[in-house]
Amino acid sequence: MKIRKKEYGNANLVGKNIEALRKAKGIKQKDFISKMQVLGCNINPTSYSKLEGQIRVATDKELFAISKILDVSIDSLFE
Repeated sequence: MKIRKKEYGNANLVGKNIEALRKAKGIKQKDFISKMQVLGCNINPTSYSKLEGQIRVATDKELFAISKILDVSIDSLFE
């Protein structure tokens, strides 16, 4: 498992939690991105990495897809 090279940003509140939940479920980032794309999110690896790194804002559509993939409520992404 790769270790984050850069510090977390402050563009969103959920990135760090999404990363932790994804890793806890054993889902690789590339597989997670593929699942998001199947659910209609046009996202690339760089953009997703920036979301997890809290460098860019997460859209409502992305949060909806992420919560579905992780099988958690959207609220739990903010905890």
